[in-house]
Amino acid sequence: MVKKFIDEESGKVIERSVMNSITIDCVIFGFDKGSLKVLLVKHADGISKGEWALPGGWIREEESIDNAANRLLKELTGLDNIYLEQLKAFGEPDRFPLGRVITIGYYALVKIEDYNIKAGFTASEAKWYKINDIPELIYDHNIILNFSLKHLRNRVKQAPIGFNLLPEKFTLLQLMQLYEEILGVEMDKSNFRRKILRMKLLQDLNEKQKDVSHRAAKLYRFDYDIYKKLTQKGFNFEF
Repeated sequence: MVKKFIDEESGKVIERSVMNSITIDCVIFGFDKGSLKVLLVKHADGISKGEWALPGGWIREEESIDNAANRLLKELTGLDNIYLEQLKAFGEPDRFPLGRVITIGYYALVKIEDYNIKAGFTASEAKWYKINDIPELIYDHNIILNFSLKHLRNRVKQAPIGFNLLPEKFTLLQLMQLYEEILGVEMDKSNFRRKILRMKLLQDLNEKQKDVSHRAAKLYRFDYDIYKKLTQKGFNFEF
């Protein structure tokens, strides 16, 4: 698209090319069986047919970007009614091979067991990938994913985000594994237990795991009132 501008130095009207192409890409994190995972889709057509990508696409003229993000996610993966948080815009001039396109990144944290993933629209497949098994993605999607992971790592030290990823009832080991997966570190069990219990964030349910082959562990859940306070106030949770 070509538009007219006034040159600041000469005062003359000049014509310059401007861009009007904007897309959305979503990074959806989930946690399952001790592993942090990311939802990816395989493109069914177009220049990236057969390749893996973050779920996303084009924004319609009549819709807001938030509505577009939710629509695209539902069309491509079946995910619906998810709280999406906007990350930032990614706009390197050469990020898209057919022309200049800026994409707005979103991310979300979901409980995998709560959703039935199904590919649709322009996706031939939708699949959860472990964070350490991510394939080469199209365009700059690996960069977007890595930025999202850094954002998540910073956030997990400042807010109790596990509420969004763990089942309602969980063990301290499951909670520790979540932090290990997000931060990419190995933790000392006794040190983690001491620190997390000191925060008074968890409620002891006086229950234990059932139908497990190992020694049954105690079950906990988040204290929602304290969770809300810590989420609003923030905290420094260093390990």
